[in-house]
Amino acid sequence: MNNIISKKVDKMQPSGIRAFFDLVLGMKDVISLGVGEPDFVTPWQIREAGIYSLEQGFTSYTSNKGLVKLRMAISRYLHKKHNLDYCPDQEILITVGVSEAFDLALRAIVNPLDKVLVPSPGYVSYGPLVELAGGIPVYIDTKADNFKLTPRVIEKHIDKKTKAIILNYPTNPTGVSYSKGELTAINKVISKHRLLCISDEIYEDLTYDFGHTAFPAIPGAKQHTVYLNGFSKSFAMTGWRVGFACGPKDIIAAMTKIHQYTIMCVPITSQMAACEALAAGKRPVEEMKREYKRRREIIVSGLNSIGLECNNPQGAFYAFPCIKNTGMKAMQFAQGLLKEEKVAVVPGTAFGYNYDDYLRISYASSMENLKEALIRIEKFLKRRKI
Repeated sequence: MNNIISKKVDKMQPSGIRAFFDLVLGMKDVISLGVGEPDFVTPWQIREAGIYSLEQGFTSYTSNKGLVKLRMAISRYLHKKHNLDYCPDQEILITVGVSEAFDLALRAIVNPLDKVLVPSPGYVSYGPLVELAGGIPVYIDTKADNFKLTPRVIEKHIDKKTKAIILNYPTNPTGVSYSKGELTAINKVISKHRLLCISDEIYEDLTYDFGHTAFPAIPGAKQHTVYLNGFSKSFAMTGWRVGFACGPKDIIAAMTKIHQYTIMCVPITSQMAACEALAAGKRPVEEMKREYKRRREIIVSGLNSIGLECNNPQGAFYAFPCIKNTGMKAMQFAQGLLKEEKVAVVPGTAFGYNYDDYLRISYASSMENLKEALIRIEKFLKRRKI
């Protein structure tokens, strides 16, 4: 039975986020600020639409591409919001969350040993999925540029084998985002080198300080961009697992082929609920966004006041404080905090090898939990005379 496991899979590290999530499951009185999941339940009218679809007998497969009415609704939504026009039949694919969409996009475009530029710190699945697709992830350390990709640093990492670049904004884990001007400058480099761009914009509705600009809405970007989005974060629909990909029809067709053989289709109940989410309007989303913004102020000011330097995230629901002055490394800090004070956070090393001086803290938790967590973190630090 030697060598039974694929070498790629065997050398792959488990998700650093899930490792801490699993630790928390068996513990009592833990405040979990680890997993990036809204603490709100899906708005009632969306849940009701899912329930009603079952009562009406909608229990069959759908088209591999997804329900026609959902693809049409997404097309109208993107036209209204970003002035983007995607053909529902050829340029939109419904997926099992953005995670599947991202995997499909990579497998559709990457040939063996193609290089894909990956921002670091970045979401835990980006690099491993590039490797599973047969490509080589090239990590771009963004720490020196306030955790943002810049044209200069992108250009520095491009060579003749570079095929694509990953964008994610607002960013997990840092919460930084990009202005239209910054995205325009990035697109000039992408266009110059004829790269493909996979733009993960799942947190776009949770942008706090300025309006979100979709990357394919930048002049000249749409033709080389696969735009990924979904319902998990904005509508608190993580468990429904509905995402979508929009892009050039040849790429979407290739992604659909893989989707046909691996997933077949997204559950119809979830798709019916997603239709209602788009029809219901943005009031529930705006209410959740206002609450996240309030929590952001509490967690960022609280962390800074107890000695952990933390920038103000521009979107998503994560803080990324620096713990360098504590003398502890990220894993040591996170394990000690969980053991001694029962507060779960994620070590920065889950998002890039060079982030041993950082933690990711999710503020998608109640105000009471956040305030209590800050008290416990301060106690943890005082015990070490920080």
